[in-house]
This record gives sequence, C-alpha cells and structure tokens, in this order.
Amino acid sequence: MRKRLVAAVAVAALTAVAACSPASEPGSDGEQVLRYAPAMFPVSLDTHKYAGEEAVQTAIQQIMEPLVRVEDGKIVPVLATAWENPDPNTWVFKLRSGVKFSDGTPFTAKDVVASYERHKKLDGPLVPLYSTVTSFAATDDQTVTVKTSKPLGTLLSSLTLLFIGPAAKVDSDGFFNQPIGTGPFTVTSFKPDEKLELAANPSYWDGTPKLGKLEFVNIPEVAGRITGLQNGEVDVLTQIPPDQVGSVKGSEAITYSTTPSWTYYFNWFNSNRKPFNDKRVRQAMWHGLNLEGTVKDLFGDLASVAQAPLAQGVIGAPKLSPYKYDPAKAKQLLAEAGYPNGLTTSMQWPLEGGPNIRALAQAMISDWAKIGVTVKPLEKERAQWLEDFGKLNWDMNLQTNVTGTGDADYTLARLYVCSAKRNGYCNPALDKLLLDARSSVDQAARPGLYQQAGQILWDDAVGIFPAELASNAAVRSGVQGFVMPPSGRPLFTKVTVSEG
Repeated sequence: MRKRLVAAVAVAALTAVAACSPASEPGSDGEQVLRYAPAMFPVSLDTHKYAGEEAVQTAIQQIMEPLVRVEDGKIVPVLATAWENPDPNTWVFKLRSGVKFSDGTPFTAKDVVASYERHKKLDGPLVPLYSTVTSFAATDDQTVTVKTSKPLGTLLSSLTLLFIGPAAKVDSDGFFNQPIGTGPFTVTSFKPDEKLELAANPSYWDGTPKLGKLEFVNIPEVAGRITGLQNGEVDVLTQIPPDQVGSVKGSEAITYSTTPSWTYYFNWFNSNRKPFNDKRVRQAMWHGLNLEGTVKDLFGDLASVAQAPLAQGVIGAPKLSPYKYDPAKAKQLLAEAGYPNGLTTSMQWPLEGGPNIRALAQAMISDWAKIGVTVKPLEKERAQWLEDFGKLNWDMNLQTNVTGTGDADYTLARLYVCSAKRNGYCNPALDKLLLDARSSVDQAARPGLYQQAGQILWDDAVGIFPAELASNAAVRSGVQGFVMPPSGRPLFTKVTVSEG
C-alpha cells in the first residue's frame, strides 16, 4: 500500500494553493471565490478533441453549453428550447432566443453546425454516435435541422456532450486555450496540469452566477486534496476513495454526501479464448463470487451489487436479478464444460483504475480459488493496459466505466454489438435489439428493448458486473447549492460560498 508515500507531493501541491487567501473567504473586493480540486485535472479544454474525457467535460460545461442535458433522468432544454420529429429521419431544434456568447456575439444555428462539423472532423471517440446523421444544417438563425439515414432515437442524449462555440472562432488555432461560450463562466487563465481560473459571465442568459471566481486546482494526490479541504484551501472535493472517507466524514467544517452515479465496475471475459468461449464457464465464474459480501466490505455505502450491465440511473437501464453466490453450482458448471478439476487463467486491470480496484481483484481471485480456478493477477500501467485491452490480449479484464451520455445506448450498443469487437462476443439477436432501440424515436419504447438486451448479456455472462458505484463529495460548510450529478460532472452555476 502506498497511502503514506504521497506526503512530499501533497505538500508541494498545496504550497501554491496556500499562497492564496483561504478558499472560504471572499475575494479582495468581496466577491465569492470557490476552489475545486478535481480527482482528475483536464489535459485540455478542447471538448471536441477530448469529448470522452470526464475531466474535460466537467471544465468545459462551465464555459460552453450543449443544446440539451440530462437532469433527473430526463432530457431538458439548454440552448435548444424545443425539438420535434416531423418524420422518423428528421429532427428539428428550436434555439433559445436572445442568447449571446461571452464576447457579445449573438448565438445562432450556424454556431451549432460549426461546432458539430469540427467535432466530426476531429473524429473523436463519440463521432460513431452520429454515424447515421446525413446532414446537420442551419435552416434559419433559430432552427437546426438534422437528417439521418435511419431513425436515431439516441440523438438527444448524444447532443448532451456537444458543446457549442462561436462559428467564426471555434475552429481557429488556439481557441481552446481560452474558449468562448454561452455558459455561466469565462476563462481568465488556463495552465495545463496546474490551474483553471474562471470568472462569472455577467451576461449569462440564465442569470449571473453568485460566484465571482471559480478555480480548478490540480492537486494530484488524494492526501493532498483532503489536507487542502481540511485546511480551508479547497472548498469542494469529489471522488474520495472509500478508504479515505473517514478523513472528511464527521468534521463540523465539512459536509460529506453520496449520490447515485452512472459509473460501474465490469469484468469482461475474452470470448475468443478458451475456456471463456463456453458460457457455462463464464456463468460458473460469476456464481463463484460472493459479491454481496465483497462489495459491502470494500465500498460500504459507495457501491451496491449491480443489477444490469450498466448503472440503474441511466435512461433505459434494465433491472435484472444478480447471480447468486453458489460455489457448488459453479463447480457443477465447470465440470459440465469439461473442467472438473478447475482451470488456470489470468485477469488484468489498470493501476489505480478505479476505487479499491486492486482489493476488488484480489477478493475475486480469492473466491475463484475456492472453486478450483487459479487466476494470475496482472496489474498494469495504464498505457500498457490500454494497448493490451485494445488488442484483446487478455483473458479477463477488470475496470470501471461510465455511461457518458446517461443513455443506455452509449454503453450497450457502443460496446456489445458484433461490429464493436470489444471482447470476442457476438450475438446477432442482441444486435437487432440494440440497433432497434437506437433507431426508435419513441422514447417510451426503448426501455423494453434494453430490458431484453440486458437479459441476453446477463444470461450469456458476457462479463461479470460486480458493482455500480455511488459518487461522493465533501464541501466546506460555507458552500451552498452544490450538487453532484450522476455523470460525475458538477456544474457550479447555482453554487454560492460564504465565510465558513
């Protein structure tokens, strides 16, 4: 364990923060200042290039906005106020009137189209979500019309991650060093791996934020972030590891809370390789795990045993019955599959790839030993793990995942259709269900299709889904209005801070 190896780094990281006035005190002119130390700091503000990066999305949503977002499991208006399907292959969006970018430029449909085109040109990880889009056009200044080659019921959820910049500037060199948006804050300064300084946008269409300044501070080690919170140099922390919760819980000056999230653990089998090309072996491995006990011991109230191949808070998430812990049945299934004396295999996971990931892996390996399955642990540096993961150079793979758009399609159709080639599993019947769900513009019909698809993935034990994770946050007592959404990407528009 490396808990105490972080002291020097933590102290060094806090030195720069400590030079500032305490976070819970107002700025020199009485304005409200809030400092946030995220678990991961954005490598860039280029949301179109790094569209899949949670840290980039968290930062950019303070500055730029999408047409719609997910709130309480529903799609709600942001820069679009209404939308309709005049026919199954057409979406028409009406835009919010009177909105201006922070530089005073009026917001129009051309800005939406230009941002989409730049995102598409960069060919980032979310571009496949728009694979059936044939045209994305500004019908007039207040209308965007999207045409698709076949119905695309997931367009709304995909658009929650398309952030809009001014058409005349969004594709210019250096724009994302200090991006301009319609959002609640503007960029004062951005230093990669160090600090992001934001100021309230006084002309924000939804009302000027109470915070005069918002700072994202990079403190790489969790011990340093917690010390900063305790000392009042930081106002807000998120993603606190389970074994560190005690450091912030119970303090009079700190409020700790947990909320549901779209993040979950999965352990995939490589179905291209023996013995995992036999679903009886995959099912045996799942029945061999005491997940209820393991999840409770390792995560406490920060996780629960998963009820689907994704988290329950996601739009369209199925609800399924967890596999029962049954070592006798596990041994019986192994024997039926031709492994009466057990077997030997391996499991890889990325170093620091999720809360308590090593302890979770060790607990699973210990349970499997009891049914005669010997598993070699392969903890890998992230770069090596990514390379091997992409090449399917593994037997089993353990990691976390987050459903970025909050829609089941983002996880299920992106990862489990045959053409994805992610884990060696292919089922044409599953493909049909997932693609039918993606195509349906009847949002009420989609959950039923995902329920059927989830049951197939569950019964075939394509992977083991040990737990869905809760989000947590700790804030100084002077902070009001902070909400940790299930996406893990907090928005600070309505947050206030007073002397603590």
